[in-house]
Amino acid sequence: MRISRGTSLFLLAFGVWSWIIWITFAKNLWDSDRSWTPDGSPTAYFVVHAVLTVVSFLLGTAIGVLGWRGVRASSRVGAS
Repeated sequence: MRISRGTSLFLLAFGVWSWIIWITFAKNLWDSDRSWTPDGSPTAYFVVHAVLTVVSFLLGTAIGVLGWRGVRASSRVGAS
């Protein structure tokens, strides 16, 4: 399957954007008063959002890798 250069760039940009957004979210989650009980253990709010964050990092990485491979492949085809 071939992905156009424009689509590849979009996927790569989405992967990078996803990492920027979710790193910020993870920092805010860690600092949130709703994330920790008074004794210091994580709340259900923290656990659910931590799982969401990890899954989003994985999906953003996978999408970014697809975009990166598409960009590299399109530049090789254009150079030939």
